[in-house]
Amino acid sequence: MGVPFEALIPYAIILGMFGFTGAGLSQIRYMQNGGKRARHSIDQWDKQMMDRDRRLTGYLRGQTDNVKAPEGFELNNPWRVERRIF
Repeated sequence: MGVPFEALIPYAIILGMFGFTGAGLSQIRYMQNGGKRARHSIDQWDKQMMDRDRRLTGYLRGQTDNVKAPEGFELNNPWRVERRIF
């Protein structure tokens, strides 16, 4: 005895919603990365270079080939200093 097709409609809806949600999240992540694929296995060097690129261009994944840094970059220091105790 076969399965009536009406029993498969909820499964198709659920599968379609999972697919739509996954595709939507993938597209949002792609747009947040500036049109580039997501990075995996980021180490400390990559994080440091991504922070430098963000300070240079304003975008986390942005890169520039300008020889000179933009105005105000010398004041944009990534080193965090602690307050003196005494």
